[in-house]
Amino acid sequence: MSEAYFPVGPGLGMEENFLSLDDILMSQEKLPGRAESVLPRLAMLLGQGAGSAESIPEGSKLEIPLWLAKGLHDSKRRIISVELPKIFKEAWRTVFSADANVVDLHKMGPYYYGFGSQLLNFENPENPEIAQTILQTFIARFRRIMDSSQNAYNEDTSALVARLDELERALFQVGQKGLNDFQCWEKGQASQITASSLVQNYGKRKLTEVDG
Repeated sequence: MSEAYFPVGPGLGMEENFLSLDDILMSQEKLPGRAESVLPRLAMLLGQGAGSAESIPEGSKLEIPLWLAKGLHDSKRRIISVELPKIFKEAWRTVFSADANVVDLHKMGPYYYGFGSQLLNFENPENPEIAQTILQTFIARFRRIMDSSQNAYNEDTSALVARLDELERALFQVGQKGLNDFQCWEKGQASQITASSLVQNYGKRKLTEVDG
């Protein structure tokens, strides 16, 4: 019998976990940028040509997947330059600072926190402000997310999670599981605590050694 699949969590901060499906999907998010030098044989990959041998001319505007932008970014060689997506620019940072709860993060980008943290890998003078906005947005929205998860027992939660980014949805699910587990415990339906198979097998092995 095959073992159950346990999802691998995303990386923390500026690091990625390449075993995480969330991080793999997040790395496909596009960044606006510009070619600072000729990019040989990349036209087809970036949707700017039909042939695999075509190059991208210097000065071309680009929409680059995050994983490729990180690979090409080199402050010394100036291969590409990367611009901030609009949701991380000053105008949107002002919106977040006014009331982060009104923003539909899933619509603006389902990996807001992870993608924003990855932007800090690029040398941008606005990085401190971006990092502060990401942190304050999380703090401002966290309590409402957890309150919602604790007050939605046996209800349709699709409307509650529709505006959340993927990290927030995971937190909501954790809150829901905690609520469901508590309700089961309160009704006397909690699972009986048993020793893990690892402990049981260890005990059997010790008994065999004693008998031998």
